[in-house]
Amino acid sequence: MTDLYIIRHCEAIGNRDRTFQGISDCDITELGAKQLEYVAERFKNIKPDVIYSSPLKRAYLTAAAANKYHGLPITKVDELIEINGGEIEGISWVDFPETRPELEYAWSFEPHNFHPKGGESMRSVYLRSWKAVKEIISENEGKTIFLASHGCTIRNIICNALGRSVEQLNTVDWADNTGVFHLRFKDVDKLPEILVFNDISHLPAECLPERSRIRSMFASKPVIKPIGEEQ
Repeated sequence: MTDLYIIRHCEAIGNRDRTFQGISDCDITELGAKQLEYVAERFKNIKPDVIYSSPLKRAYLTAAAANKYHGLPITKVDELIEINGGEIEGISWVDFPETRPELEYAWSFEPHNFHPKGGESMRSVYLRSWKAVKEIISENEGKTIFLASHGCTIRNIICNALGRSVEQLNTVDWADNTGVFHLRFKDVDKLPEILVFNDISHLPAECLPERSRIRSMFASKPVIKPIGEEQ
């Protein structure tokens, strides 16, 4: 069996300020740093064999926290990075529906069609993130693996792990900051068992992330039609 622990990064400035941070290498917040103290304690008694991370600071610091009591090298994997927001990198989530209504519609209701100008398509994230996970599993069969990544990337990984297509991405819930997933692969060529899904039980109340940030932003469906559909 191969055990994969996936951890979403702690709160970063983009999370706090409600901007699309994507591949922007935002620093973490004071709350994020506090969250990492609890991440370290959560993984104190789970001994990994290898640790992987997105190259972005917020994910790498999260991997480092999980590694606090283990002292292993952390391997950065470019394919674990967050989606590239292109033209919407750094814009406010509050302004998103007004400034980019078609992209907001795709993000909220048809994420498989999301592809910002100058950025990465959701379909690309779906393919490259799972390819990276499968390669990591194949290279570390029978081991315990820690992996730190990002909300959109993790959502795509879990969608794959559930055997669902990218068109079914909206059936997969979002991870919270420092949310933990535990996947167990009995066979590297088969789908894993998901033992833990977005668990933040390690965080005390004062360190809880703002729940369902993206979904709460767009609770009501915008009055526009999908990309490519006549108005």
